[in-house]
Amino acid sequence: MDIDDTPVLDNHLHLDPVNGRNVAAAEEFASQGGTHLLVLNKPSWHLVEKGTDEAIFREVFDLTVEAAAAASEVLDGRAWPVLGVHPALISKLVDGGYTPPEARDIMQAGLDVAAEYVDNSDALAMKSGRPHYDVDDVVWEASNEVMCHGFERAADVGCAIQLHTEGGEDFEAVAGWAEDRGLDRTQVVKHYSGGQLRGPVKSVLADKDELEIAVETDEPFLMETDYIDDPDRPGAVLGPKTVPRRVRWLLENGHEDAVRTAHVETPKAVYGIDTEATLER
Repeated sequence: MDIDDTPVLDNHLHLDPVNGRNVAAAEEFASQGGTHLLVLNKPSWHLVEKGTDEAIFREVFDLTVEAAAAASEVLDGRAWPVLGVHPALISKLVDGGYTPPEARDIMQAGLDVAAEYVDNSDALAMKSGRPHYDVDDVVWEASNEVMCHGFERAADVGCAIQLHTEGGEDFEAVAGWAEDRGLDRTQVVKHYSGGQLRGPVKSVLADKDELEIAVETDEPFLMETDYIDDPDRPGAVLGPKTVPRRVRWLLENGHEDAVRTAHVETPKAVYGIDTEATLER
């Protein structure tokens, strides 16, 4: 199999229509054989003026929906927006004078708006999570409440949710919290995952060592770059060419089944998208 014979999906990439390369990054992805993108909104404070009302979230989400639509124009497949509230917002809010419960309420309201976009078919899925850095117990508790609210809203509108969390391999408890709120664990995706994970579906950062582990475990997985489209950090976290290059590497090493798992079967199972039917070479 050649890369031209398969869809190639980056499950977690950012496009910044305000400060970044935006569509040029999608063109770079496509130039290497990339066909499909899930475009995550950047943290709200990177795109718009500071604020905490619903209009701020709508402005950020609208920018991301527009960026995904523009990316679709340069792809042989298409791009879908994934919308939500970055978990680090709680620290921004608390540092700005809000109590953790007040910050929780603001973030949950943002997730309500994201769910509305999904319900209106303007976005494919949601994102939430909890801080990947140390916080005090009250902030941690509030963050878990935000994440669980995300599970509830994703279940309400029938979509998957991507999680930004701390590192680690055991997220059984988190997957259980989602199921307690009506969302199957197969609709919960841990972004920036290693090749080994318990609980949610893993979205493996496109690192060769971690991909080898994911292939060996023979479980559903996705691939991502977490490209952040920041002119001050070009190529961070990984550049937009990386997923197609890793797909080519997997194919060269005889891992056609793993490529199909990550770019056809798992996207269909998690998000309900058909990367083959939406592909026009």
